Amino acid sequence: MDSLAQHSMPMKAKQPQWDSRHIRALRQHLCLTQQQMADTLGTRQQTISEWETGMYRPRGTSSTLLTMVAERAGFNYETTPARKTKPRKA
Repeated sequence: MDSLAQHSMPMKAKQPQWDSRHIRALRQHLCLTQQQMADTLGTRQQTISEWETGMYRPRGTSSTLLTMVAERAGFNYETTPARKTKPRKA
């Protein structure tokens, strides 16, 4: 085995990006209130509301938890790809 292969880090899979429509659809699929969904994810009801209104998007661990809950519940979802930012003009 060459030295490069021994020291390379495993590739991390891209995490799907959850949008407001898919978060609300998952919660409704689970027949949960915003408070119950918040309790399930270990967050606040206000956070669920902010996600569902599009004020904020879940990221990091929250996004991972949403994906895990969706898969466990058999929720058929297609999340939106991460938005690419356009370079700013000087």
